[in-house]
Order: sequence, then structure tokens, then C-alpha cells
Amino acid sequence: MSQQVNWQDFDKLILIRKLRDLVGEWWKVQMHFTDNKGLLRGVPSGKFFNPLNPISQAIVESDRGFSLTMKDVEKTTLEASLSKKPKVVRNASGFSALFVPLRVKGQSLGCVFADGFILEQSAGDQKNQIRSFLTKVFGIKAEDLFGHIKDLPQLSEKDLHYLCELIKIVASEMLNTQANLSKVKKTVAILTQELENRYHFSKMIGKSSKMQKLYSMVEKVCDSEATVLIRGENGTGKELVSRALHYNSCRKKAKLLVVNCGAFNDNLLESELFGHVKGSFTGANKNKKGVFEAANGGTLFLDEIGDTSMQMQVKLLRVLQEGTFTPVGSTEIKHTNVRVVAATNRNLEEMIQNNQFRQDLYYRLNVILLEIPPLRERTEDIPMLVEHFLKKHKHKTSAQQLSQSCLEKLLDYNWPGNVRELENEMERLCVLSDNAKPIEPSLLSTRIRDFQSQSNTIKLTSTKKKSNFTTHFQKAEKQLLLTGLQETQWNTSRLAKYLAIDHKQLLNKITKYGLDKRKAS
Repeated sequence: MSQQVNWQDFDKLILIRKLRDLVGEWWKVQMHFTDNKGLLRGVPSGKFFNPLNPISQAIVESDRGFSLTMKDVEKTTLEASLSKKPKVVRNASGFSALFVPLRVKGQSLGCVFADGFILEQSAGDQKNQIRSFLTKVFGIKAEDLFGHIKDLPQLSEKDLHYLCELIKIVASEMLNTQANLSKVKKTVAILTQELENRYHFSKMIGKSSKMQKLYSMVEKVCDSEATVLIRGENGTGKELVSRALHYNSCRKKAKLLVVNCGAFNDNLLESELFGHVKGSFTGANKNKKGVFEAANGGTLFLDEIGDTSMQMQVKLLRVLQEGTFTPVGSTEIKHTNVRVVAATNRNLEEMIQNNQFRQDLYYRLNVILLEIPPLRERTEDIPMLVEHFLKKHKHKTSAQQLSQSCLEKLLDYNWPGNVRELENEMERLCVLSDNAKPIEPSLLSTRIRDFQSQSNTIKLTSTKKKSNFTTHFQKAEKQLLLTGLQETQWNTSRLAKYLAIDHKQLLNKITKYGLDKRKAS
């Protein structure tokens, strides 16, 4: 598998920056990185590290000189990256360059190289070649640069040896950093997967305590044969919970069928549930299986169970208690083995008191009760849901995020339509947004944008929000430092170098958070 290298990160390492400055100060030589394709890395596109002598500066500032230099860099560094040992080459401009390859497990990552110098033993020949190259690039104007040739850095064999040793240190530091980054990325990937598994349970999204309790309950009861009653407002995701129950159960290889009991009148609902025989009523041109028969061995989700009539409730009670039913127009008794999951947004206890729902059916359904919290009671899940819906509808926009003020408006709104309403709003924002900018509050629906002025809800002040953020940040920073100290066996110098921060600054933070090796061990 190809190694992924973030070259900009290497240039930020304190040791590498110090060594680069040292090489430039001692020999007036610049140091660069190239990848395994010979391309200059760690610099903006079309740019070059600031050369340290007037001739190199003039070459890279010229369009033709820059183009020729880049082609030469690509060719020579590609050849050098295939080598296992440091290599000195002379490029097309006449300058010498020293390359130290970066290799991990036999795979080339690229090179660290230094150039902009000539060798003492071949100085005369190289100066003539540099004059010819300058004439090729600048014509008669090249004569203005000839006077700088005598000032070019000339390295003896001893100088070259020292330079090579310093570049080896840079290369070693880069390889160690790459190895550490790989370990960190693997750890992050594992933790990310664990978080996704925990906060994204069967397409349900949420890290709030109420959602965590719901996940735990689903995990406990998914393999049970007990009937489950799901209660929640419209748009909270009752069907998602039913799917989580089914696809995490031992019945997952069988069918999951869904019936919205509120979408049919009694006659049609009876046929939908239990089936019918040919000729049993007008339009019954052939036998039809009901969902209790079709879902045999699997799960049947009865949505809006509170909308069924008292007569239909009697028939449902029978199939739940005895596992038998009779199709419409038939006298044949059929058996079924389905797990029933029912859902409602209505208050069944109140309906029982008003003689609108059978008490015996209620107890038969309510063996296990799962309550889905409305979105207004788990607002901390809104940012995760927003991110999810942005990705889901990204084909309609390239906007990557909401502005902070837009997100705050979403957090302030009470969401009577719950997650379904939030998704609809996010889809709308994706369609209307300017692809080049974060989504602003002006694009929100009026009811959401103006909700704050109509609401009597007490809002957190910005000071408190900032205080909460600071508290969370400090907790995270303290844990990061403690983990780093434990992994480096409390070697603060090593940890400071790894974090690319000043050692004194690190010691101040350790004191600030009261981190003590004796207490931690």
C-alpha cells in the first residue's frame, strides 16, 4: 500500500527548520523535499524555496529558467529516489545537488536534497557550465549575473561529508515522524470507527445521553422474541428503530415488512394484514397473501397502531396471542411466526381511558417500550445530524458547512417536525446555497430564522458558551498531554519535539494541569 505523506507537516517540525537554517547559514545552500515522483513538495504550487544566491534567484524568477529547473529537479530527484544511498549529481544548470533518499520498508517516499553549490574539485568546469546555462536562459543579459559566479559556495569533500550527515539527520527525523503519524492515523481510525459505531447505530445518529440509552436498549432486546412498542413524535425515526431491531436480530435474513395502519380503512387494512381469497369482495380477482403470512420468520412493523379501529384491534390481539389468523373471505386458519414491532405517536393510555384503544392489546404490545426523544430534547445531536445531511445531499451543492450563526439558529429552533424536518431544511439549504461560501442564516426558512424573537426559551449567553468551550478544550488538552507523557515515559524534551512546541511552554502546561508522574502511575 502506498505511503501517504503530508510534506507540509515536515516543514513545520522545529528540528527540520533549525537544520535547514543551519545549512543555509554555513554553506549558503538551500534544502528541499521531493516525493517519489520527483516533484518538489512542501511549497505552494508554482513556487520554489527562496534560493540563497543571486544566480539561483534569477533562474527561478524567470519563467523559462523556472520551467527548466523544475524539469531537471523532477528527472534528477526521481533517479536519486531509487537509490538506497546518498548521491551527488550535477544538474543541467551546472550546480551540484546532494540527495538523501527516504525509504520505508523498501518503498521510496522521495528525497531530501540540498543544492545551489559547486564542488571544489570541479569548480572551474561547473562555473563554465553555469555561464552557458545563464546565456541559454537570459541571452546577453546573462552577463549581469556572471560577476556572482565567483561568490557561489564551493564545498570541499569534508564540507560535503558534514552536509550529508546533517541531511541524514533530517531524513531520519522525517522517517520517524512518518512512522509516528502512521501509528496515530491507525489509532484515530480505530477510535473514529468506535465512535461511528456508537453514535451511528443502524443509521440512527446521536451522541446524547438519551440516544445512548436508546442504543443500549435496542442492543439488549434485538434478539428477543418479545413484542416491542416504539413511542415517539412524528419524524423522530420510529421506523429506523424498527429496522435496527430487525437487522441486528437473528431474524435479519428474513423479511422486514412495514404497514402504516393509519393509511388504510378497516377493510383494506384487514386485507393488507391477513390477505384475502379470490372473490371475497369486489376487485378481489386473485388470492393475496397478507403481511402476517409474507413476513413469516421475520419482523412486521405496524406503524401508527393507535389509528386502528376497535374492531381491528380485536383481530390483531388474536394473532398476537395465538399466532393464527384467517384471510378475508376464507375459513382456513393460518399460522404465522413473526415478531411484531408497533409504533405510535399517540398517548395510548389516554386512549384507553376514552375507550378508543383496547387495554388488553396495549399490554400485549407494550412488552418492551422504547421511547424516542424529540429533537428539541437532544439538541447536542444537531451538529452531527447537520453534517450527515450535508454529506447525504452533497450532490446538490459543494458547500461543506454551515456558518456558526446559521448553526446557532438551528440549535435555537424547537423542531416540531423533529429529524425529518431538519433533513428537509438541510436539503433546502443545499439547493439554495452558494457553493463557494458557508451557508448563512439568510437562507433559512422564515419560521426557523425568526424563531428566536418568538420564543421565550432562555438562551445561554455568549460568555457561558465560550466558558463551556474553554472547559471542554482544556479537558481535551490535559488528556492529550497525559497520554503523550505516558507514551514517552515522561520524557518532556521528546514530547515537546513531537508536538513541535517550546519545551518551556510544555512544562508550563504540565504545571497548569497539575500533571504528576507519581499520581499518574
